[in-house]
Amino acid sequence: MRWLRAHHLQSTGPVCSNPKVRIGVIAPPWAPIPPELYGGIEQAVDCLCRGLQAAGHEVLLFATGDSTCPVPTKWLLERSEGARIGFSVPELRHVLAAYDAVGDCDLIHDHTMIGPIYASALTDVPVVTTIHGPLNVELIDLYRRIADRVPLIAISHIQLTADPGLPVAGVIHHGVDVQDFPVGDGKGDYCMFLGRMVAEKGAHRAIVAAREAGVPILLAGKMREPWETSYFESEIEPLLGDGVEYLGEVPYQEKLRLLCDAKATLFPIRWPEPFGLVMLESLACGTPVLAFAEGAAPEVVADGRTGWLCRDESDMAARLNAIGEIDRAECRADVEVRFSTGRMARQHAELYERVLNSRT
Repeated sequence: MRWLRAHHLQSTGPVCSNPKVRIGVIAPPWAPIPPELYGGIEQAVDCLCRGLQAAGHEVLLFATGDSTCPVPTKWLLERSEGARIGFSVPELRHVLAAYDAVGDCDLIHDHTMIGPIYASALTDVPVVTTIHGPLNVELIDLYRRIADRVPLIAISHIQLTADPGLPVAGVIHHGVDVQDFPVGDGKGDYCMFLGRMVAEKGAHRAIVAAREAGVPILLAGKMREPWETSYFESEIEPLLGDGVEYLGEVPYQEKLRLLCDAKATLFPIRWPEPFGLVMLESLACGTPVLAFAEGAAPEVVADGRTGWLCRDESDMAARLNAIGEIDRAECRADVEVRFSTGRMARQHAELYERVLNSRT
């Protein structure tokens, strides 16, 4: 089956000039690459694309027209569709155009939800996909249906505990380029919470821990959906003041400044979060992370070395008062070694090679 050719696609930059492996990367249409505000998937896609290109691979990104990732990019939608996130029609238009645009590549890495299902019926170009969210019954059903045709990539080991038998091609942790992050000295007399305003992320628990420790706390994060607003109004708003301040959804550079000046970042999740990129961003700035030992936190935080894995709010408060025991230089160095963009790109390239070799 040949790939259909799309009309009205737009692009930037040269494509396919000196191939090592020609990789077509399809991003979701909900935020630009990289994101201006919230967008963990989009941040990971940006890092992967830049890492693959730096390693000598040829990358063609299909995203939205407001993306600024410095790799050759094509798009159908001029602007990201954040206001319609989850709607099937914009994603379907985006996906159909994407497969038309990247069909000449050696391999396609699809980060959308609909795309891999669509691709599972096609045979011309191998397609892999990353499981970015937590596995529930519905997603397990979908991924099991396509796993024999579209290799699956998990982003943490904890992500697979929902279905240990799910056939995955590999587990690859996210990475960041530490050169993109300023080094902070924690000079601000506050701790930081970054995350969506939902109960499982635990902003209310972070406030309890900070208050018990007697340390002011700044909170920043997404609050756009009705359930996020409801949680904020019922659980967070009554706690504001007296050393607790909500900053809203801050731009990327402001987020980095806040992380650099923070004594610590609090990550009191109570759900099986598949990864948690904010932990890497904090550590890359030299800021220790205090997390509950849930989700992928034990795979990211080196307990006692780059932060602590805490039992509850009281334990987190005690650790916050002892945060000076953590070497901020060690936090950054650990990201350079274990969570670099280079490592992330290398592991993906090795997986791509295995997939390509299996088809010869």
